[in-house]
Amino acid sequence: MHEDYFNMKHSAVRNCIERCFGILKTKWATMRTKSYYPVKTQCRVISACALLHNYIRGEMSIDPMEIEAGEGDVQGANNMIDYIDHVETNNAWSGWRNALAEEMFNNWMGNHP
Repeated sequence: MHEDYFNMKHSAVRNCIERCFGILKTKWATMRTKSYYPVKTQCRVISACALLHNYIRGEMSIDPMEIEAGEGDVQGANNMIDYIDHVETNNAWSGWRNALAEEMFNNWMGNHP
């Protein structure tokens, strides 16, 4: 019985993830085509698209693209879906972001003396 429960949960999570990627692909053109970037860069692009999507969801109570994709409705009948409505800061992420910004700035300065 425990295995059946796990399989149901796994299936539900997989469906949710597939819906999320569908929404990201609808919203961000870079997600629709084959990527030739290194895997690490691809992961960062996906994360950036997801963060931007979540930011937009925080600013707009109704996302027209989600309604077009059939993922939301104006009356709020889909409230059973758990949306990520905030992102908390974390030192590791903030450190990585700051290091990336500094690296980008230094590269830019090196190319623009």
